[in-house]
Amino acid sequence: MTFARLLSAFLLVALLAACGGGNSKFRSYKGPAVTSIQVHKGARKMYLLHDAKVLKQYDIGLGFAPEGHKQFEGDGRTPEGTYFISFHNPKSRYHLSLGISYPNLADSAFAASQGKRPGGDIMIHGRSNYKGTNKGDWTAGCIAVRDKEMEEIYAMVRQYTPIHILP
Repeated sequence: MTFARLLSAFLLVALLAACGGGNSKFRSYKGPAVTSIQVHKGARKMYLLHDAKVLKQYDIGLGFAPEGHKQFEGDGRTPEGTYFISFHNPKSRYHLSLGISYPNLADSAFAASQGKRPGGDIMIHGRSNYKGTNKGDWTAGCIAVRDKEMEEIYAMVRQYTPIHILP
């Protein structure tokens, strides 16, 4: 009888390991807090920082018209300026995503003064489910990284973390 219980316990552990087995896109992170994010559009780099120390760096893709600050809906530009991470989206079309607080009041006011809308839904996200080449600048204004990198970023970055998007 003891052998049967031992075998049952082993099978239960194996089954649980197979169900949770490393394929989850949700990771944990126990390192230093990410206190800010810097995006250098010209270099196509994103840095996660703890104070002045770079914790991680990533190659990125941007909006399909990457030069200049996003001004209007549909312009294909990635915003420039200081924003913050507004939410985590576990059900993103692009694997996982982090919302960026664009547009701010100044962005909205400028677009309104021109009789246009500022756009929105600017995020840091993965690349899955994109039907194009997944190379270069292809988003509608978002910041794209590889799916595995997005899993890491998603675990490391908290809501309200400032993000500085530089030209």
